[in-house]
Amino acid sequence: MTSAHPPEGAGSQTSLLLREGGSNTEKTATVVVGARAEQGASTGNGPYRLVLRRLRHNHVALGFGGLFLFILTLCLLAPVYARYVAHVGPNTNDVTGTVRVGGHTENVVSLTGIPIGPTWHARFFLGADQNGRDVAVRLLYGGRTSLEIGFMAAAITIVGGVAIGLVAGFYRGVTDSVLSRALDVIWAYPAVLLGVAIGTSVAVGGGITIGPLDIKGNSLAIPALIIGLVYIPYMAKPIRGQVLALREKEFVDAARCLGCSSWRIVLSEILPNLSSTVIVFAPLIIAGAILLEASLSFLGAGVQPPNASWGTMIQEGLPLLPSSPQLVLAPAVALVLAVLGINVFAEGVRDALDPRARISLGR
Repeated sequence: MTSAHPPEGAGSQTSLLLREGGSNTEKTATVVVGARAEQGASTGNGPYRLVLRRLRHNHVALGFGGLFLFILTLCLLAPVYARYVAHVGPNTNDVTGTVRVGGHTENVVSLTGIPIGPTWHARFFLGADQNGRDVAVRLLYGGRTSLEIGFMAAAITIVGGVAIGLVAGFYRGVTDSVLSRALDVIWAYPAVLLGVAIGTSVAVGGGITIGPLDIKGNSLAIPALIIGLVYIPYMAKPIRGQVLALREKEFVDAARCLGCSSWRIVLSEILPNLSSTVIVFAPLIIAGAILLEASLSFLGAGVQPPNASWGTMIQEGLPLLPSSPQLVLAPAVALVLAVLGINVFAEGVRDALDPRARISLGR
């Protein structure tokens, strides 16, 4: 008679008890079953841990993500640099001032209106603009403005896009038709033209007043709100398509059979399954918002003077491009590096979330 006792835990040993006939002789054999396999199973990774592991081995994406974080950190430290290093504010004019460079005293702005170039010292590290303002200080403050607007606009886009996509995709019918046509109307206009039209209207009107809400025309919330609304269709349409597919899945049918309400199904069953899409779209929306803000500010429909942004700095430096190229190159290079960094990092996140992408995980 042979009886087998199954293993009681991962990495445990299986004991086989052999009994011969009716005798009292018992022989016990101990066999180690799949110790290595059980050890691997006990340290299994969840889906998001696996995503982090795949992303950690994408050195290019991590490098560009680090570049973006470096630029973000520098911009956040703009007040520190202005106060303790440059000792000047972003809007401080010093047209008649002088600065010592290489043992010589030079005018911040020459008699012909040409500003001083980079001194590579604490004062006017990247030179001055036509109004005698420190370019390095304005570059950091402008980046802080652009990034702040980009993150605010991305938050508006994500919240609005996910909400509209959920409602349109889940309820379908008339609700879906109305919301989809409204999104199509916004999508029909180029983002820059729509942003310029709305931004100019708001600037001429002096701001936005909706009941108790009063936003002044020079507030950073104006371009953030405009950009966030313009990009909502780019987020809502993919979300709607995914919700249309998810609402037909078995786990949603099971929730209906259990008597769950529609909103409970949306919030507890469908919304968590949209996390991967939101994670991939979020950095792309931020990069697009930063670019659109620079475009609107360059055209005069975004950030209003005297506030600095990379777009306004490029626009102000164009007339002096032949004599002072740093006025355009400094904000342009910062803008390109910031957008490139976040775009490459977003591509790495997309690959990490895609099980079909080939990424070597190493050992």
